[in-house]
Amino acid sequence: MDIKDFNAGSYKTQYEYKSFMPSPINIDWQVSDSGIINLLSEADIKLGELNAFSELVPDIGFFIKMHVSKEATTSSRIEGTRTNIADAVKKAEHVDPEKRDDWQEVQNYIEAMNDAIDSLSSLPLSNRLLRNTHAILLQGVRGKHKQPGAFRKSQNWIGGATLADAVFIPPHHNDLPELMSDFEKFLHNKSQPIPHLIRIGIAHYQFETIHPFLDGNGRIGRLLITLYMVSARLLARPTLYLSAFFEKNRLLYYDNLNRVRTHNELTQWLKFFLEGVRQTAQSSIETFRAIISLRQEIEHRAILTLGKKSKLAQQFLQDLYSKPITDSQETAQRLSINPSTALRLIEDFIRLGILKEITGYKRNRVFVFERYLKLFE
Repeated sequence: MDIKDFNAGSYKTQYEYKSFMPSPINIDWQVSDSGIINLLSEADIKLGELNAFSELVPDIGFFIKMHVSKEATTSSRIEGTRTNIADAVKKAEHVDPEKRDDWQEVQNYIEAMNDAIDSLSSLPLSNRLLRNTHAILLQGVRGKHKQPGAFRKSQNWIGGATLADAVFIPPHHNDLPELMSDFEKFLHNKSQPIPHLIRIGIAHYQFETIHPFLDGNGRIGRLLITLYMVSARLLARPTLYLSAFFEKNRLLYYDNLNRVRTHNELTQWLKFFLEGVRQTAQSSIETFRAIISLRQEIEHRAILTLGKKSKLAQQFLQDLYSKPITDSQETAQRLSINPSTALRLIEDFIRLGILKEITGYKRNRVFVFERYLKLFE
């Protein structure tokens, strides 16, 4: 079927309401729209450039941790949390008590994402992996009573206080086994070759339309995109996340998803999705360029002025790349040095303009690697 001829599904009568029953997606797809083909080419080129950068940057694992923190913060913010990336990389005791629940949701997302990416080495991208990820996402936070790790056993809806005034009602839970089986087969159907970015664009739409969990569908659906790109080897490392693009264009994001259901406009959704991949890859490339420039400035000039202390300073700097907000106690612990040495090291970094104190206190002070953190904001 040509993408332009796609019929998204139909409404199915339930008791006192109608739920949307999406059409299967594990079918023979064809792409004839020149706009999609052109955007696909541009997005593929940018992904190739991003992969090249990810291979060039030394110790990229440190910076991926920050990318993950940014994605967790942004994806969670779409769902209503108030945590920013600066909060996300703080210890719990440094977070405003009023924001601590939101902070924990972001920490769960980080843990869920890292676990899912690690699991890809032993488990294919599958319904099982998504359920495992969902269980981690909802542990001990809002939604902890909404069947973490299990597909829903009741009807859910989007928007509105009740089914009667819902903006969208996903398929009935009795239809989930068939729909999620079709979804999983589509992810891995090598007998029907379509470009990977087209496949995951369709898969993301279908997942959000099925809404298989009682809570956390948006976050799992956005994480699905990166997981697919890593599992399909489109990404050498997990360096691209679309939540920032979706948040920046939130109304368009929801409108384009919804217009597939209401007007069968899968073509327009895929154009929006591919443009998101292109823009996000370019943004990630620019972030890596800025990281390389900042590293050269600090490691090859500023740190060397510390003389005999430069080796320990290098270790400290490496630690700050993955955790750019710290205090003297945490620094001492992570570097296995005594607190007084940690404090002198921090003072050196303040003098060099690397760290900045952010509490204004004389005790229990907290310090931020501000120039680096701003690269991810």
